[in-house]
Amino acid sequence: MPVATVVIATRNRAALLSDCLNHLGSQTARGTFEVVVVDNGSTDDTATVVHRHMATMPELRLLHVEDPNRSKARNAGIAAARGSWLIFCDDDTVAPPQFVAAHLAAHERHEPRVVTGPIVNVANAVALGAPAARHYSRAYFCTCNASVSKAAVDSVGGFDEQYDLYGWEDTDLGLRLRAKGLRRIFDWQAYIFHIKPPADAFARRQALAIEKGTMAARFVRKSPTWPVKLATGAYAANFLRADLMTWAPLRRLYERAIRSAHNNSALKTFAAEALIDAAYVNALKAALRSSA
Repeated sequence: MPVATVVIATRNRAALLSDCLNHLGSQTARGTFEVVVVDNGSTDDTATVVHRHMATMPELRLLHVEDPNRSKARNAGIAAARGSWLIFCDDDTVAPPQFVAAHLAAHERHEPRVVTGPIVNVANAVALGAPAARHYSRAYFCTCNASVSKAAVDSVGGFDEQYDLYGWEDTDLGLRLRAKGLRRIFDWQAYIFHIKPPADAFARRQALAIEKGTMAARFVRKSPTWPVKLATGAYAANFLRADLMTWAPLRRLYERAIRSAHNNSALKTFAAEALIDAAYVNALKAALRSSA
């Protein structure tokens, strides 16, 4: 029986998932954990990739949840988990060899806790270095890199499946785990690499920002506390800041910069971030208004 279960929800990212599984198959703790991949309605060759890895990873299993909802997918993985500990990572991560062992060791050293570690953003999986001080995070629970007992997750009802778009479902679960009294340990050895290509499509990032803003409103409605409002940006000063940053003349400047041929210009980078931020805040405000 495995000690831990690594749960990965994935959709249409077969190439990234393959690299993720390659690294999980090379863990020093191999033999003590299983990997459950939940295919969340993929139309690419995700299933083929997972079956190919099964030839060398007998601890790997594949589940299917057709409805594209990451909370549903992760809940299915949790329900199928045979390990006492759940380790969450994403399909666009690569784990160094000690990753699983570090999570398990942290749980052995402490009473039941949430364990998180550094998330090191890299452009590709070629040049991977150790984490630095800047990779410290105060985030209580992020499914890119977190572990907790299965019993604790079951006791709070798992992920809220009302979060049916991108964002905040892990923060919501973390809020409920913290309310149960689970403290967090940040373990520097439990680090993971997050593949974030510098040329990640602007349109995709903007679309995800809109989804995240919409889900932020759902989070605020569910937990209308000041910590949640501050975390999501759902307060008047932030709305005013976003309005000023995207004043019509500035927005036109940003849009021209985005179309510029100078792909690496500082202005283009700044403009992209400003427009993505505006997409998030506008979606948040619209969703809050619609629920008023």
